[in-house]
Amino acid sequence: MNHQATIEQAWENRERLKNTETLLAIEAVIEELDKGRLRVAEPLPSGEWQVNDWVKKAVILYFPTRSMETWQAGPMEFHDKMALKSGYAELGVRVVPHAVARYGSYLAPGVILMPSYVNIGAYVDSGSMVDTWATVGSCAQIGKDVHLSGGVGIGGVLEPVQAAPVVIEDGAFIGSRCIVVEGVRVGKEAVLGANVVLTASTRIIDVTGEKATEYKGWVPPSSVVIPGSIPKEFAAGTYQVPCALIIGKRSVQTDRKTSLNEALRTHNVAV
Repeated sequence: MNHQATIEQAWENRERLKNTETLLAIEAVIEELDKGRLRVAEPLPSGEWQVNDWVKKAVILYFPTRSMETWQAGPMEFHDKMALKSGYAELGVRVVPHAVARYGSYLAPGVILMPSYVNIGAYVDSGSMVDTWATVGSCAQIGKDVHLSGGVGIGGVLEPVQAAPVVIEDGAFIGSRCIVVEGVRVGKEAVLGANVVLTASTRIIDVTGEKATEYKGWVPPSSVVIPGSIPKEFAAGTYQVPCALIIGKRSVQTDRKTSLNEALRTHNVAV
């Protein structure tokens, strides 16, 4: 069965959601996402990322096909239309109460969820930790050996369907209370200090050289980033607006943990 063609047809004509073939195709795609055999976005050999927008369409179409249900977990009650993941022991995933991951998200073996939330369509690769009260939004892509510290907000994206999700590449360390949204991509082994906020329009300024270099939507690999501010003219005067400053690079070492600790000490970065 050509699931992509079926999904595309249903996207153009929602009456097709009444067809058994369409419902089976949608459910098959969500199952593939849940098992990690299909991704909303995937890395290319060039280092760029390809967005599979038809997969995102399947996620969006999945919602109206579900019915609201009430279920209980001990004294707690939930009322929703989306199932939760299960079978964590078989998946090799550690889940600490009260962590929640929706069915249709992928958690690779070795992932640790502290009390946190992972939404449908998200992909969290092996060895990564989602720390206390961190959230991984719909369709976000988290690489291997990533640490999302306490209170981190990784934004989700469903619409527009062509929009790229947030991507946190292998070995990155995202400090406490950071917010990364609107399709920003954080390169391999980058370090974001506490409270860094990155949106598609945030100016990311490398101040390590004689002349500043500016990025938007992209943190280069191994960058050490802290919150900053820059002046901006408004009708009422000049005010400071947030930016992010690249103040150094992580050392290239075999032991990533040693490299991270050295980066934090060298640049006095709060996490």
